[in-house]
Amino acid sequence: QITFGSIFLGNVPVNEEVHQCAGQIHGYKGCIRDFQVNHKELFIIDEALGGRNVENCNVPICDYHPCYNGGTCTSDAENWYCECPKLYTGKLCQFATCDENPCGNGATCFPKSSRDAVCLCPYGRSGILCSEAINITQPSFSGTDIFGYTSFLAYSTIPNIIFYYEFRLKFQLANHHSALQDNLIFFTGQKGQGLNGDDFLELGLRNGRVVYSYNLGSGTATIISKALDLTLHIHVIHLGRNLQKGWLKVDDQKNKTVTSPGKLVGLNVFSQFYLGGYREYTPELLPKGPRFKNGFQGCIFDVQVRTSINQGFKSPGTPEGHPNSGRNVGQCKDSPCSLIKCRNGGKCIESGSTVYCDCLTGWKGAFCTETVSVCEPEHDPPHLCRQGGTCVPLPNGYTCHCPLGTTGTYCEQG
Repeated sequence: QITFGSIFLGNVPVNEEVHQCAGQIHGYKGCIRDFQVNHKELFIIDEALGGRNVENCNVPICDYHPCYNGGTCTSDAENWYCECPKLYTGKLCQFATCDENPCGNGATCFPKSSRDAVCLCPYGRSGILCSEAINITQPSFSGTDIFGYTSFLAYSTIPNIIFYYEFRLKFQLANHHSALQDNLIFFTGQKGQGLNGDDFLELGLRNGRVVYSYNLGSGTATIISKALDLTLHIHVIHLGRNLQKGWLKVDDQKNKTVTSPGKLVGLNVFSQFYLGGYREYTPELLPKGPRFKNGFQGCIFDVQVRTSINQGFKSPGTPEGHPNSGRNVGQCKDSPCSLIKCRNGGKCIESGSTVYCDCLTGWKGAFCTETVSVCEPEHDPPHLCRQGGTCVPLPNGYTCHCPLGTTGTYCEQG
């Protein structure tokens, strides 16, 4: 049995007695932890009577591979950090971001969650990153998606529409339920103010009926069709206006007419011609009275217009049939989900041309092929590191890297 007067860790105070007994002594360089005497742990810092040149041990955090989502861990003598790939940010690359947009071809990047993003594809593009070109002859619209964006096409302003116009188009509903909603089919308006008295022209669905409205500046004229025959696969609309008098014919229903109030006879509109929906989440361009709340759900095709009874019908756009812009518009009857396969129970979600995988709990990534780390905020249950402690995943579970001044398994002790 040995009895100690004092225990020295690392080195001893320099004095003549030590030199005579031990000769040249070199101090220990490194880290000491979990120090025990007779199976009793000594708290190295808290129970020390004195010391010199002692620092907090630099734990090689990068050895634990703390970075998520493909991030690269870099450390030096004092600090460590994760260098994140595109789409991710945060100390551990645990947050998805659209600051560095991974979406291609002018797509709209939207953070689906803190770890994943969705690319809302522009007209003519499809796929996870909107990298695939698609040919659209019969546009398919998906209404308003879960992110608050509507699918739409925007064409150049229709010229010479002031005194006379005729429109012909066909549409196919995505399902019967979509006929019962407030769905916009097309719209064009003056200056984009949407105030009472502004000139506008719009067509939509409400409660299973086609609603056609226009305002020449002195009041709104509206025609509402009979309820649609939902056994029909394709619906046909023919509408027009000559000065104040407008008319609407839907499928085999009888032609309906209306005369706008007031004395004004000209329709002055300067906005683009919007088909299927609108660019903004809240369509402020739409008139406040008959405003439609949602974008169209289904296919709209064979849209043609003429502005003189002596002209032939043409497709909108400059050049003819070509929109200026669009978003989340696919080809009718084509499913972008046929091009991708979600893994590990993930469900493919399509919104027009936009497509993404909705992953089950515990999975992430574009195709649900990556596991959610125990340290990520989305993990259930969440990690227990406290007081600014950094959760570091281990092969079995995790550990908490505590900041200076805290200790304990979860950094819960000061």
